[in-house]
Amino acid sequence: MRARFEPPHATEALRIFVVESDEVVRSALRFILEDRGEARGFASLDQAVAEDLTPDIVLLGISFVQDGEGGLTRILRHWPGAKILIVANSVNDRLARSSLKWGAHGVLGKPITHDNVRQKVDTVLGDDEFSPTLLALRPLSAAW
Repeated sequence: MRARFEPPHATEALRIFVVESDEVVRSALRFILEDRGEARGFASLDQAVAEDLTPDIVLLGISFVQDGEGGLTRILRHWPGAKILIVANSVNDRLARSSLKWGAHGVLGKPITHDNVRQKVDTVLGDDEFSPTLLALRPLSAAW
């Protein structure tokens, strides 16, 4: 009998909102995550909030927290169950680190790579134990 690997959320599609003012970054993130479920991109927080849908996770560009915790507070109030992943130039960015204190669940630093984005999303959603990237790094006995 062979064990069959199913990716995280194989039975349920995620709803992913990418709120990023940079069109290239927004498009790249949507492309990387589109096979995980419904990935929607927005150039502004107003556009995202206007949607009559609730995301499982919001990837939020750092520019939306430039005024402090206002953007995060708005997301947390509008979608209290959604996870928030800040997209920043660096995981060590001072504002990005502060956003963790304000309610964000993680920081995705650039450069953006396929594996990095997927691993960070899995970690924030709590699925990192079964991430294909992490399984490849574990001894075979630990993976099963």
